[in-house]
Amino acid sequence: MKIERSLVRRTVAVAAAGATALVLAACGGADDGGSDGSAGRGGHSAAASATASPTPSASASDARGGHNAADVAFAKGMIPHHRQAVEMADLAPGRAGSPEVEKLAAEIKKAQDPEIRTLSGWLTAWGEEVPAEGAAMDHSSHGMDGMDGMMTDQEMRGLRDASGEAFDTAFLELMVKHHEGALAMAETERADGAFAPAKKMAAQIITSQSAEIERMNGLLGKG
Repeated sequence: MKIERSLVRRTVAVAAAGATALVLAACGGADDGGSDGSAGRGGHSAAASATASPTPSASASDARGGHNAADVAFAKGMIPHHRQAVEMADLAPGRAGSPEVEKLAAEIKKAQDPEIRTLSGWLTAWGEEVPAEGAAMDHSSHGMDGMDGMMTDQEMRGLRDASGEAFDTAFLELMVKHHEGALAMAETERADGAFAPAKKMAAQIITSQSAEIERMNGLLGKG
């Protein structure tokens, strides 16, 4: 009987030790889970934070929505306006009588070509129609004659037919008028527009083209 009691006690002790080990293991798992849980909470927090941050598509959507009618008018008007300036600048090589005029024409083209692409991209993002490529060459059909400094077909023909000093004078006088039209359009955008990048471009146009007007008047011997 003593042997049996001893065996029972030993069996109970082993069972208790096993149970304790299981409890400790479970607790250890919970602790590990707590550590992981802490990291998990961090991960969840990071995920939540990432969700809270605007996604690229959300940002693009905001950009598309953050414009008004003045922004659309600015882009639609400035694209053909810039295209005509580039068309005028393309006439300078081979016609200009002075290197200063040829250099100025190249700088005008270099500045305005990228702006045409940017303005076209905005209109596309806004679901608006980009002015047709020929708009700057067929001004009368678009009701642009004499508007916003745009050259008439007759003025453009005269510029194409000129060369040397006559070209320089015509180019500078016409481009001053053209730039003044761009300044008026840019001032309207800066005052009435809502799309920040368009307003920024308008401010840049005012700064750069005002400086070019001063430079052209200097070449013309004015002011």
